[in-house]
Amino acid sequence: MQKKLLFSREEYLNRLGKVKERMDHEGIEVLLVIDPANMNYLTGYDGWSFYVHQGVIVDLREENPLWFGREQDANGARQTCWLPDDCIVGYPDYYVQSRYTHTMCFVADLLEKRGLSAKRLGLEMDGYWFNARMYLTLQQELPEATLLDGTNLVNWVKTVKSTTEIGYMREAAVICEKVMRTAIETIAPGVWEKDAAAEVCRAQIAGTETYGGSSPAIFPIMPSGLRTAAAHLTFEPDRLYRSGDVVMLELAGARHRYNMPLSRTLYLGDPPEDLRKTADGVVGGLQQTLEFIGPGVTAEAVEERWRQAIAHTGVVKPSRVGYSFGLNYVPDWGEHTVSLRPGDKTILEPGMTLHFMPGIWLDTYGFECSEPILVTESGCELFVDFERRLFVK
Repeated sequence: MQKKLLFSREEYLNRLGKVKERMDHEGIEVLLVIDPANMNYLTGYDGWSFYVHQGVIVDLREENPLWFGREQDANGARQTCWLPDDCIVGYPDYYVQSRYTHTMCFVADLLEKRGLSAKRLGLEMDGYWFNARMYLTLQQELPEATLLDGTNLVNWVKTVKSTTEIGYMREAAVICEKVMRTAIETIAPGVWEKDAAAEVCRAQIAGTETYGGSSPAIFPIMPSGLRTAAAHLTFEPDRLYRSGDVVMLELAGARHRYNMPLSRTLYLGDPPEDLRKTADGVVGGLQQTLEFIGPGVTAEAVEERWRQAIAHTGVVKPSRVGYSFGLNYVPDWGEHTVSLRPGDKTILEPGMTLHFMPGIWLDTYGFECSEPILVTESGCELFVDFERRLFVK
């Protein structure tokens, strides 16, 4: 079956080697990878099939990992994975959402047949895709195994991007610029919020004249009016924009599941003075912090520099001001690793990608202006080229 691979076999093996190094360091002999983004990262598998159990088994002793999933998804794995066909295993449909058995019974049997039933087994325990019943079933079916927490083990390997990955993210950035421009040009008093959201979604998938976009990991976040005082609300489908609205836009472009997020804020009418001051303070602090970011700086030092930069403005940001991002599926483009906040001792390295996101949510409105950045050998590089200011229409 013909394969369409986005990366070379050598790059996949390099990723796998780094994952095995971490496994060995943490005493994990076998790693069960359930997160669809991590599956994609290690094998290339790209299917919208994660509503059923699927995963990748990484054995320290074996060169190739093993993909397992629903039998009807196995051909999708053969088309998108770099793995040889004998490393792709489909399970019968009677395991799917069954009241009488569980897919982890199949996985336990698979591990036993491969001599892995008594190993130290790492599990992504705090991921979206691994649940209590999966754990209890493995515990029951593999009584001789030692179950260990392998949460975010692959995620940490993902934080430093390869040249090819960065290339896809640059393509996603071009889509992102187009998406944000579409939103700002479309939104106006009297326009249905649903119509503006539809144009945003269209731009996300349409991409550019030479390449298309993937569906981003987060649906367009574009609240208006009082809804901007809360984080992560979407559009109101039955509302029209009106004069005096604040509209916050947290949007993204994506290319081969590599996300590129960006936030900006729009005001319809003549902005009140407090909003202008908030915008000026945030944008000024953002600029000063970007000049500080570079290799060797810790994540917590970036947040401290941000607080210093806005200390004179009266703006307060109690939550983290950024995080690592990149390859992901719904519901999140973040990597669940680096967080720009007090206490995070992570030392930034070239190749890391961070969404610097100083969102401000007050009692009656909010303001967002963010930048996705690449840590370089000498500082940081902006992925997108979009003016930083409060937009007014």
